Amino acid sequence: MIARLVLALGAAFLLSAAPLPDGIEGVWANPHNSVHIRYESCGKGAICGTVVWASDKAKADAKRGGTDQLIGTPIFRNLYKDGPNRWKGKVFVPDIRKTFSGTVTIEGDKMTGRGCLLLGVGCKAQTWSRIPD
Repeated sequence: MIARLVLALGAAFLLSAAPLPDGIEGVWANPHNSVHIRYESCGKGAICGTVVWASDKAKADAKRGGTDQLIGTPIFRNLYKDGPNRWKGKVFVPDIRKTFSGTVTIEGDKMTGRGCLLLGVGCKAQTWSRIPD
């Protein structure tokens, strides 16, 4: 019984530590270089872009909008592969504390995150840049 538990836990660890798909790995900066995210596995084959650094202004804006802790907050959530260099999932906007359906598309060192209110209406896009190692 214990051996099975150890094997199951080991398998779960290996699955959660699976490498990210090519192209999305690394740290990305928003257009104003006020928020940096890193993609990581977040369960069941999904990846999430989590804030790893933010300027004081970005933290204050998020807090004013109801997101008390910006660092550690997943901005791009439950993304699943939706084609070559394209992922589909949810986009969280911390300044207004709202989550929208969205996509992430990677082209070289540029990433476009796009979120829409409903059925492709009221969409906004933002182009992020990969931060060199």
